[in-house]
Amino acid sequence: MSLAADTRTTVVPALRYRDAPKAIDWLCRALGFERHAVYEDGQGGIAHAQLSFGNGMIMLGSARDDEWSRHLALPDEVGGRVTVSLCLTVRDVDAHCAQARAAGAVIIQEPEDKDYGGRGYGLLDLEGNCWWIGSYDAWAVHES
Repeated sequence: MSLAADTRTTVVPALRYRDAPKAIDWLCRALGFERHAVYEDGQGGIAHAQLSFGNGMIMLGSARDDEWSRHLALPDEVGGRVTVSLCLTVRDVDAHCAQARAAGAVIIQEPEDKDYGGRGYGLLDLEGNCWWIGSYDAWAVHES
């Protein structure tokens, strides 16, 4: 028996940003996310936001000093490194890369065809989070 809820998306990555309002605008403009819900914290930050991309979603909020955040590190606190990257599946990798580049994304791997299928590229967002953007369908049946 599966423990997963019967909902559209059962895994939703969550991020913290120093400037969450700016990050929301950038993620929508550069990567194609759409605002699903945004709750301000009354102090110029974001208490909680949900951004959708197709049938996927991320959550994000402003970096703050609380019990949860004490277990998280932002890329600039750990030498620009991250322990998790996020992946988006897109129809047109090259067009997406051009849009992200025009919005100021740092492209860390140019678009290329992959041996395992699909095409993809890598970028850093405006606060150093690592994203993989590709056409590879992880749900398709693949032979090993």
